[in-house]
Amino acid sequence: MFKKTSISSEEFIFYIDLTTDFIKKKNFIKNIGSFIKEKDKFNTLSSYGLLLFQSDDNPVTLYDKTDFNAITEIITEKWDTREIKRSFFENGLFEILAYVFRRSRDARKNYRIIIISDTPSTLSEDYHNALYDLLIKAKKFDTFIDIIRVGEEQFYNDDVKLKVVTSETHGGVLYCNDAKSFFNILMSLVQSKSEFNVVHPEASSQILKEDKIFYEKLAVDLISLDPDEEEKCDICEKEVCPICSAYSDEVHKCFNCNVRYHACCAADYSINNNIGFHHIFRCLNCQTLLKLDEEYVDMIYEEEYEEEPEIEIVSHGSVEEKIEEEYIEESEFEEQVFEQDHEHVVIGEDILNPEKLKSPPSLSKPPTLVTPTKKVRVGGYFGQEIAVKPNGSGNNFISPTTESVMGDTEGSTKTEEKISITTLRPPRRSTVKLCKMCGQTLIGASTCPKCGFKN
Repeated sequence: MFKKTSISSEEFIFYIDLTTDFIKKKNFIKNIGSFIKEKDKFNTLSSYGLLLFQSDDNPVTLYDKTDFNAITEIITEKWDTREIKRSFFENGLFEILAYVFRRSRDARKNYRIIIISDTPSTLSEDYHNALYDLLIKAKKFDTFIDIIRVGEEQFYNDDVKLKVVTSETHGGVLYCNDAKSFFNILMSLVQSKSEFNVVHPEASSQILKEDKIFYEKLAVDLISLDPDEEEKCDICEKEVCPICSAYSDEVHKCFNCNVRYHACCAADYSINNNIGFHHIFRCLNCQTLLKLDEEYVDMIYEEEYEEEPEIEIVSHGSVEEKIEEEYIEESEFEEQVFEQDHEHVVIGEDILNPEKLKSPPSLSKPPTLVTPTKKVRVGGYFGQEIAVKPNGSGNNFISPTTESVMGDTEGSTKTEEKISITTLRPPRRSTVKLCKMCGQTLIGASTCPKCGFKN
């Protein structure tokens, strides 16, 4: 279940991936200092970090510092020995995300990664695929990545890759073609991402099932209470669990903040406040990533939350009534179809009743004259156009739209109208019921769940 909580603490990590002198060291340090001072005006809980690769391929890292002087010293000391031949874009993000995962076990905060880069990475596609897999997981740990691409070129061959990285972590790619505009671009990232981010991912798309082992290794089990601690759950505030009412339900606690949980209370809380798996959740006090026994939590979930299927009990009498109704409907339908035949024919009837023998039609009736069909308009020039043909007397007209059959019965002419399919009666039991007000489909209810109209 995805639950978005308010987080006030932020850590900004500056990843310096610069191989040119497009931005001078002095200006870079000055701009970073202005950024930190401006951010401290809005949030005093912010901390800062730094990553910079050296020429020997080893990164210099600094995390969770509130003193700007510590960052200044690292930049001043390591700037001239940084890697200037190629970019280690993916490697640097591997290092930073590993730190985020480690820290997220004990505390929860927003991690703002700001990458300043001027050269596309030349590493293979395998590095990018591995990085993308980590980015999917990092979204669950409130990680936001913004990239500032500095340089005079208009397009780079890794533009698509950078946009994929930032879009997955609700960040953006900013292009700086003039060194003087770097300060304004950097200052635009001062605002909190979680406060102004209006697009939140859906719960169903957050965690993949194959990542369960990854989160289980990050989470920590609850530990036993100390001998002198009171066995009282902080969720239900009782010594005996109100869910199972069993004295055997022992109380355990979070290793980080000592919040106590009954086994049933912890399972119930985890089911409603998990990170994607029912047995992995964050401590209700310190947001430490905790886990419970998966089989136990699944058992609680099946007993308390899964709905039992409704079984309709049908009596023997009602079954007979339904069968009888269906038989009557089928008989009526067969009668209606049978009435459509204009003449009842019995093979050999004329032989058995010689007095009813008739002379051949060619001897008793003159050949009928074929009269062309006439078309008239009913209701004037703009009325409906219908086709009519004369009947045998030549005086009256019969519209072809009137479906009729002429038949002879003992020397007289009789007209029997055909039954249209639209006149057949529908089944007695309506299978679909619609709301008369809004058209919503109603299933087993007379009150519309959408507009509230009582049908």
